[in-house]
Formats: sequence, C-alpha cells, structure tokens
Amino acid sequence: MFHDRRLPRPFALLAAVLVLLLLGAGVAWGVGDALGLSSTPATVPQEHPAAAPVRQVAPAPAVTTVVVPDELRLTKAAAAVADAIAARGLPRPAVAAQAGTGPAVRTRIEAVPGASAEAYAVAASGADLTVTAADQAGIAAGLYALADRIRSGNPAVPAGENGRLITPRLGLRLTDAGSVGREPDAAAFAAGTDYSLNTDIVGQALLPQAPWVDAAAVDRIAEQFRQYIDHAAAQGYNGVVLPGFLEYVTFAGVGDGHAVYPVGDSHVDRAKALVAAFGPVFRYAEDMGLKVFLLTDMLAVSPPLERYLRATTGGLDTADPKLWAVYQAGLAELFESMPYVDGLMVRIGEGGDVYAQNGWDYSSKIAVTTDASVRAMLTALLATAGQSGRDVIFRTWTVGVGAVGDLHTNPESYRQVLGGLDDPHLIVSTKYTLGDFYSHLPLNTTLAEGGQRRIVEFQARREFEAFGSLPNDLGPLHQQALRQFLAANPHVEGVWNWTQDGGPLRAGPMSLYLRTGFWQLYDLNTYTTARLAWNPDADPAQLTADWAYRTFSADPATVAAIGQAMALSREAVTKGLYLGPYADNSVEALGLEPPPMMWIFEWDIPTGDSAALDSIYAVSAGRVDEAVAEGEQAAALARRMRDLVAATDPAAWRDSGLRKQFTQTLDYQVNLFETLGAYRAMVLRHVQWLDTGDQAAYDAWRAAETDYRAARELHTARYGGNVDLPAYNFTAADLGAARADRDPAMAWLARILLALIALILAWGFVGRGPGGAAARALWLGATRPWRLRDVPAPAARLDRVLVWLVPLLVLAASRAVLTWFAAPAHLVVTLGGWLLFALVVRLVLGRRDPFHAWAVLGGVALLRSVILLGALATRGPGRYWFDFWTAPDLRFAYVTIAFAAFGWLFVATALVLRVHYGLLRRRAVGTALAAAGTALAVLSGLVAALGLERALTIWNDQMALLPWGLSRILGITVYLGIPTGLPIAAMVAGLVMLGAGAILSVGPNRIPQTRSTGSAT
Repeated sequence: MFHDRRLPRPFALLAAVLVLLLLGAGVAWGVGDALGLSSTPATVPQEHPAAAPVRQVAPAPAVTTVVVPDELRLTKAAAAVADAIAARGLPRPAVAAQAGTGPAVRTRIEAVPGASAEAYAVAASGADLTVTAADQAGIAAGLYALADRIRSGNPAVPAGENGRLITPRLGLRLTDAGSVGREPDAAAFAAGTDYSLNTDIVGQALLPQAPWVDAAAVDRIAEQFRQYIDHAAAQGYNGVVLPGFLEYVTFAGVGDGHAVYPVGDSHVDRAKALVAAFGPVFRYAEDMGLKVFLLTDMLAVSPPLERYLRATTGGLDTADPKLWAVYQAGLAELFESMPYVDGLMVRIGEGGDVYAQNGWDYSSKIAVTTDASVRAMLTALLATAGQSGRDVIFRTWTVGVGAVGDLHTNPESYRQVLGGLDDPHLIVSTKYTLGDFYSHLPLNTTLAEGGQRRIVEFQARREFEAFGSLPNDLGPLHQQALRQFLAANPHVEGVWNWTQDGGPLRAGPMSLYLRTGFWQLYDLNTYTTARLAWNPDADPAQLTADWAYRTFSADPATVAAIGQAMALSREAVTKGLYLGPYADNSVEALGLEPPPMMWIFEWDIPTGDSAALDSIYAVSAGRVDEAVAEGEQAAALARRMRDLVAATDPAAWRDSGLRKQFTQTLDYQVNLFETLGAYRAMVLRHVQWLDTGDQAAYDAWRAAETDYRAARELHTARYGGNVDLPAYNFTAADLGAARADRDPAMAWLARILLALIALILAWGFVGRGPGGAAARALWLGATRPWRLRDVPAPAARLDRVLVWLVPLLVLAASRAVLTWFAAPAHLVVTLGGWLLFALVVRLVLGRRDPFHAWAVLGGVALLRSVILLGALATRGPGRYWFDFWTAPDLRFAYVTIAFAAFGWLFVATALVLRVHYGLLRRRAVGTALAAAGTALAVLSGLVAALGLERALTIWNDQMALLPWGLSRILGITVYLGIPTGLPIAAMVAGLVMLGAGAILSVGPNRIPQTRSTGSAT
C-alpha cells in the first residue's frame, strides 16, 4: 500500500494545530501583558476643610507716614502698606525717607544674631509701628506682612507677636512667570483647540529679521512683568522661574566662537538682541529681591546645534561628557551675559513639537532617559554653576525607561539615579502628588528621600480641575503636604508655586493671572501657599477668610459666607470631576499609570472610549451606585455654594463685577456638574448592563441617556463660545454614546448571522439541492481542507458563486457588527487583507478551477466569523470590548482561539494547494507566504502613506476604543510609545515574506501522481 505524498499525516496535522494554539497562547499572553490592568487602593490624603467663624475686624493703624530709605524694593513694600491703609478707608500715608508729624511706620536695620536675611519683627509703641530686621530683605518682608494684615482686616501686630522675630520656615519660595507675555486673544480661546504647551514669555516680541525684537512688545511685556513681580513679592515669594535658555546663548565659548553658529548665522544676532532687550526687564526681579531662575527642557537644540553635536560627539549620546561640555559653555555664557540669573532649572521628561514656540527653530528632545545620562548632565551643569555660585534645579518629572522612567514616583529609582549626588548647588524639585496635579492621589513618597536640597511643586490654577475656573480651596491639602514632607525630610527648603502654568495655553478659560478673567479665584491658592511656606502651622480657614476680606468685601457676614462656600469647594470638585470608587486606586494599564480622572481625558473632554470607561467600571469593583450618587452630591454641593454667595448683600461687595463673576461661576459649576453627573450615570449604567445583562441596569442606562442629552444640549447652548466659562467638549462622549446605543441591535444581528451560518453548515451536511455543494465545500474547507480533493467541482453556477459570495458577505457583515457599522477604516483593513490574500492565491492558480481554493478561504472566513460572532452575540461589541479590556481569562481564551483560527488560514491554504491542486510542498507554502506578505506589505504601505498617527486617529475616531483626545493633545503613538516607523518595518517584513514566497515558488509546479489507498481523517 502506498500513501499519497500530497496528503497530510495525522500527527503532522495534530502538530500544526498544537503549534497554532501555542502561537495563539503566546500572542494572548503578550496582549495580556501589554494591557495589564491592575489596581490597588491608594493612600489618598483625607481633607477636612472648615470655614472660619465670623471675624471681628481689627481697626487699621492711623499712621501718616511710612518711613523707608529710598531703595526700590523698600519703597514698593512701603507703598503696599500705604495702599492697604487707604483700602481700609483711611487717608493714604505718605512714603518718605524721613518721618513727618503724626504716627508713623518706621524701619530699622540692626544685627540680629543667627537670623536669616528675611527675618523681621514688628513692634507697636503707642500709635507708631517699627519694623526691624538685619537686612533689607527682612525689612521688605516685614512691611509686606504688615500690609497683608491690614488689608485682611487683622491686627497690625497680632497678640503675642509684638517685637517677636518672624522667620520663614521655607527659605526658597518660587513662583512661575504668571501670565506675562500672553495675550487675551478671544478668538484663539473660543476655539478651544490650541493644545500648545509652550510657556515662553518673550515670543510676542519676536521679529523675523533684524532688529529681531519689537520694542513696543518688549515694553508691554516689561510692564506685565513688573506688575507680576510686585504682586509676587507682596505675597511673600522670593524667586521667579522664567522659561528660556537656548534663545539667549550664542555658544561663543565653543571652539573658535563660531563652531556651533557659523559667521553670519542669525541665531547669534537674535540671541544678543534678546539679551539686550530682556536683560533689563528680568533684572527688575533681582532689584525687587527675587531670585531669577531660567527653565529649560533638555535636550534643548536648534538645527545648527544639533548638527554640531552629531558631528563632534558622534550623535546625541547624553551620557557623553563631550556633549554636555557644549551646554556648559552655553551656561557659562548665560551667567556672564545675564549676571542676575541665580541658576538654571532643568526638565527632562517632556519635550517635542507641542512645546515649541512659533517663529523660531529652538526645540527640545526627550533624550536624557537613563540614570547615567542624568548624572552626566547634572555633573556637568553643576560644575559650571558652582564656579559662579549659582544653583541647578533638577525636576524629577521624568519620562523614560528604567529608573529614570519612574523617578518622580519611585523612591528606589530616586536613590538609584540621584543617590550620592549631593552637590550643595543642586536643588531637586518634585510635585507634591504621586503623579500629576490631580486630586485623589497620594502625597509623593519620593520627597522623603535624598540628601539633596528639595523644593515642593504646587499648582494654584489646577489645570485638570477646570483650569481654576471653579472654586477650589487647596489650602488644607497644601498644608497637609508641607507638614508631612517637613517632618520626613530635613532637606525640604522651599516651594515652587504655579500661578498660571500647566496644561495648554488656550484650551481652557481665558483667565490670565492678574489681568483677565476671574483670576482672583485661584489667586487664593497662590496666596495661601506663600503664607503656608512662611508658616506651615497657619490656619488655612483663616487664610481663606483673609483672602475673601482683602479681595471681595469688608463685611464680616459676606466674608463668612464666602468662607463657607470655599470650605465646600474641595468636596464638590473631588466628587464632581472624579469617580471616587475608581480614583481612590492606583491603576496600571497599557504599561502606563492612568490618572485618577480618566473619564475626563485631559482637561475638558469627557471620554467615550471603551478602554477607559470599561476599566473604570472594573476597578470600581461594583460600586456603581456610589459613583453615580457622588455626581448628584457634587451638584447639590455646587447649588449650596451658589446659594451661599448669592444670598450675600450686593452692597457689601467692594466690586459688583466680582460678585457677578462669582455667582456666574457657581451657576456654571452647577450646570457642569449636573451635565457630568448625567453623563457618568449613563456610561456607568451602560457598562453595568454590558457586565450583568441586568434589566434594571438597562433601564437606568436609557433613562440616564435621556437626561444626559438634555443636559448636554443645555450646557452647550449656555456656555458654547464663552471664553470665561467654556463649555466642555462632549464630542468623544457623543461618539461613545452613539455606539453604545447600537449594542443591543448588534447583539441581535450577531445572533442572526450565527443562525444563518448554522443553516449553511447544516445544509452542507446534506450536500444536496441548490447551494448544497457550496455549503459542503465550505464546511470541509474550514475543518478538513485535505478532503476537498474528494469533492468534485460543481457544475451549477449557483454553487460556484455561493462558495465565495456567502463567506464574503458574512465576513463583511460580522466586521460591520463588530464596528457598530461605524468604522469603514476597520473594514478596509480587514476586508482588504482577505481580498489581497485571495487575489494572490487566484493568480497562482492561473487557469485552474478556483472553486476549491474559494472553499478553503471561505470556510476559514466562516470559521473566524463564527468565533467573532459568538463573542458579539451576548451584548454586542460593547461586551466584546468590555471582556477584552477587563476579563483576562476570557481574553486569553478568545485571543488564543482566534489567532489559531487565523493561522489556520495559511495552513489550510497550503494544504488545498498541495492536496487538490498538486503543487509541490515548497510551492504551496511559498504561495501562502507570498499571499500573506502581499496583504501585509500593501496595507502597511497604506498606513505609512497616511502616517501612523493619522491612520490610528482615523481608526480610533471610528472605533472609540482609546481616548479621542489622545491624537489631538499628546498623540496616540507618543502616549503609547508606538514607534512611528512601525508601518515601514511591517511593509518591509511583508515584502520579505513576498520575496521568500516567490523564491519558494520557483521550479516545477506539480508533483507526480502516486497511488493512494485512503486519505487522512
């Protein structure tokens, strides 16, 4: 007996199936590892805000003169005292170098052993007040403190402080650059789509050619800068951080002076012009007693600088001291040309085009991503800074692999990267949260680490909490953080407070600190942070009352009402903008640490994607009722806050416009929280139905959807185009809701398609009548393709058409069901891949009858469709993706089987080519390989032509699987770390497969016929 060499042996088939299942299991494991959804309860700070009782307003001192030497910083501080007295309704005292008649505020400089430069004492003697300090810094601080007490309605000399030395607990109190250099462009803000993160303050003055700067713009920026510095000094800050570095440097100290920028290069003239124009502007901060630090991302580059670095150091090896020697030369030049600059602040974790300033070619790269490169950078910069007594502030906000990747949040990584690097000129700056500036995050444990000097970063205008447009009193939280860090680490010596920075410049409300919009609302956090940096034991409730008194009203009842509203603000924000059962967990997914506000992806876009919403539901562990109730509670709190402020006497407010802004803001908050509350109920009840199939959840979902659509229409109609209180962007939410609406119908369509496929297969068992031959061929093609040799090609045209038409229709219909009939891009890729594969097979067959090839391809297509439709038949695509994101066991089983069935296409195709068409084994394998390579190469080429980011954006907009805002804000490829060259690599791989398949196909086409006594089963 002879065995036909074309027939597969049973053990070979079994081995092939096992290999496919093992490959599928490997893919499933890889997918699960990449997704990796996990969560653990987080240690979230417990906030206990309280309102100060109705205060007894102290009388303002009735002095006639504030006596100070004729020094800028002292006359400014004295003017603050005079203005505070005038604001209390008394005649404004004169500011003079000598006392006149009547009570006066005097200043005296005298040595105070062991006192810091800023320490001061205020003593009262009759109607006179005397500020004593060892240095002008202390005199200024004392005068500003006195002005603050008077303006806030407090005693000029509190009980127990008469003549007592007051010393700041934290000696370095930095602020950002505020809104300096930014303009209230209503059209730009109204669009709400400018996600630029560039914080440059001199760009408005740039000219494209000599003289390079616009003098009028410089004057305008200088006026804004002086206003801001005066305000910062009065609040108690003693340092400012200004964006900039590379634009002020010519690298004249590198080589012959023209190594980086050749003779005639415009970068040199422009840098000199910027130094000449803005040097006197920035010097004003030093004149007012504030340290000046410049802030830069590293690696900062310009095209000539990058070319020089690549040419002389062999690339951008950031661990190479030769590279940093170039930046050392630039830093030394900066300190020489701007001698008032006290140091450089460096960030390595963000960069790229989104941070670039329009109008010039300076940019940054995320290139310092290893502990070796961090240490090389800091060692070099510190060597240069130390020579001139300057400091380097290193921010731990890092992105990368290894220890640098989680340097901001991992104490072990902090020790690995910075351990032993104890230069006295190094200051390490770290956000107070274990992540970005969100609520529901633990305090940052890395701030208890290290022997370096440390400062703590705070954000007054909370970007993720409506950009400061909502009442949000952070005083108690900031106090708790400072107390904990000071108790844990004796090296904590300062704060850095952001008054304006954080997030896009024009995608939120048009509020510019001190200048436009209701900036007074987040000035509270700037004010209290400075006060707490001086005295961490100060009562935050009293500080809030001080702010309300000085900002809005001298009426005790009005101040108390505002204090009560602000005491409710944190609970309102943390419930209205977060889903507590999810937010109180530390979560990992997609290899990332999603933020606690994942349902609002980046600032003002309620998301509609399944990845976020399904994961939020899974992490919340069934606490849907609690999460929905929080939304209702937040709206109720906002209404209570509105009622408190609205009930105040309009006549008791100093500025009726501020009262109007406050009440309008609270109306906005009520409307926003009602809209978001309806949305959270809709999405959570929908996912609950996907999970449980419960009719009550279904009914609650549908009712909440009605509420949401009405609330969203009202919100958009009322606040759309409002630059002060902008409407949230519900585009992504509506995309997700539209697909969710189709889930029940898609489930029924999947069931109907499964029933039709079952009928086809049943008809195939019979194998008679119209279409019977096609049905039987499809059944054998899917399960035992080698048996197709025994099936004669039918004569009936109906069978010859149905054998390819039915699978094509089922394939298209099943993928349309998967995509809610809303994602043509997905269909193009899926159906295109199948059609390209089939086309290559058909071309190889030439004049041969293709019926049996169609039977195999169609049979496997039906098999794959059955697997997919089985997953869709429960509760539609929504349940399919819910299981994919949140059910690891089900995902593993599905991906294993689905991938094995996909691989079966190539095995079955090679089998039918060999068994039925008689091709040599290598030619059959080569054809399957070439067909797969063709599909891969063509589709990858299409993606490459579109661009990976654009292709993923189109696909994701239609599928609503990942946050819609990813491509608009960060970029899907950037956020998920997908190499942008992946399509090209895939296309090359496809071409290689195609070439390999072609090589295998060279030679004889057929094998000799041999005698057979049977077939494999």
